[in-house]
Amino acid sequence: MIAPDLTAFERIAKDARAAFPAPFAGLAAEVRIVVDDWPDDALLAEMQIESAYDLTGLYDGIALTERDPSQPEPPSTVYLFRRPILDEWADRGDISIAALIAHVTVHEFAHHFGWSDDDIARIDEWWT
Repeated sequence: MIAPDLTAFERIAKDARAAFPAPFAGLAAEVRIVVDDWPDDALLAEMQIESAYDLTGLYDGIALTERDPSQPEPPSTVYLFRRPILDEWADRGDISIAALIAHVTVHEFAHHFGWSDDDIARIDEWWT
């Protein structure tokens, strides 16, 4: 199989988001999804991560459970990092790339919603 490009990654992630059950699907629609090949060096340094292969995704924003309704919040973003995801996919060899992208997407949206492990398991069977 040929590795999907950035556009295909984004489409798969957006399809995963669109499959969220109500009311999460509507609330998730406001979150931007950005796919890059790699996390940048400044982000890795800030997070104290030595290898770019160790970061497959990132949620940038304030969880809905922590927001103050009287204060406007900047838009939230889910970042997916293509090359680290591809590396994990190649190492695993037991799942489809679409399933892995969806898994990383769900994990990052979990931060947006402040989900518990049980909440995540309702959407992503890998979590159980």
